Amino acid sequence: MSNEINPMAFFQEPSVADLRLLACPGAEELTKLIDQHLVEWAKSAGVEKDSFIIPCECPRFQSGDAKGLVRESVRGDDIFIVIDPGNYSVTYNLFGYENHLSPDDHFANLKRLIQAVAGKAHRVSVIMPSLYGGRQHRRVVRESLDCAVALQELQTMGVRNIITFDAPRSPRSERCAAASASTMQCPTYQVLKSLLKKNPEISFDKEKFIVVSPDEGAMNRNMYFSSVLGCNLGMFYKRRDYTRVVNGRNPIVAHEYLGDSVEGKTVFIADDIIASGESMLEVAGNLKERGAARIIANATFPLFTSGLKKFDQAVADGKLDYVVGTNLTYRQPELLTRDWYVDVDVSKYAAYFVVALNHDMSVSSIIDPIKKIEALLAKRG
Repeated sequence: MSNEINPMAFFQEPSVADLRLLACPGAEELTKLIDQHLVEWAKSAGVEKDSFIIPCECPRFQSGDAKGLVRESVRGDDIFIVIDPGNYSVTYNLFGYENHLSPDDHFANLKRLIQAVAGKAHRVSVIMPSLYGGRQHRRVVRESLDCAVALQELQTMGVRNIITFDAPRSPRSERCAAASASTMQCPTYQVLKSLLKKNPEISFDKEKFIVVSPDEGAMNRNMYFSSVLGCNLGMFYKRRDYTRVVNGRNPIVAHEYLGDSVEGKTVFIADDIIASGESMLEVAGNLKERGAARIIANATFPLFTSGLKKFDQAVADGKLDYVVGTNLTYRQPELLTRDWYVDVDVSKYAAYFVVALNHDMSVSSIIDPIKKIEALLAKRG
């Protein structure tokens, strides 16, 4: 299969079963975008379809209990359920209090919808861009491994495929061993394409551009960026105080830099997630003190759990130029209004996997975007 999906080759060939989408509460935006691509591809192949989405919801009783409800028949269908465990904007009322859904609540809603279609659908797959429980990636002492248990639970419930993006640190095998899980890498091609659209003047010449990993855990994704761009790679490592625990983690004492000089260069920093953003801002400030001309931060999941003020200030102070994020998770409405934020639409990338799996075809060529990146860079001359 080529990197570019040919709708004629997919929608004119027999599929596993009729393709349908379900959106868990909070995942409607991404699901609709995926649906738009599927509808466009289907119509170009002569298949008239207004939408692949089946209406569903998870209403709650006054006691707080909830249930999954699917509004149309799914008998014999190939079901793809989309979930955003990080969408805290979804609320429900309980005894007069407004509660925001946590990742645990979102995962419970996913299981409710799986139960609602169980025994009727031909096959059930889950698209979970942000892996539930993925932040707890290893057991140090007496700790739970929620992600591994959750994947085992989904397998037990009959889920055949689980698609996730840019899962946090290894061991991914521990998480994915229990199910047919496909862990897609950082959407590198989409990030570079959006960045060049934002600023076409960026040069990837190794004398003007360098990729820097913010820590040792992010080295793989940064190595990939530096390799495909043909530029040098630097990294920071975190010195921590292992005698104390603050907010569940050993506090960082300092960020130490290893690598070539960044003086006068554009620096690209890639990570999987921006939570509070303190580490990213400290790294950016350190690089600016070393003479970097421009700082570009990239995170697949731009959460900004502590708000945007610190980033606004960093941009105003010249310590940061852009933050590149994706729509694979909920973004604050205020974030989308910031000039320094570049929002990357990954819905087409996700739609590729949906149609490929719906035809039981390999997704390996979709996962590796090297040919697309080479074409993108060649187009610039």
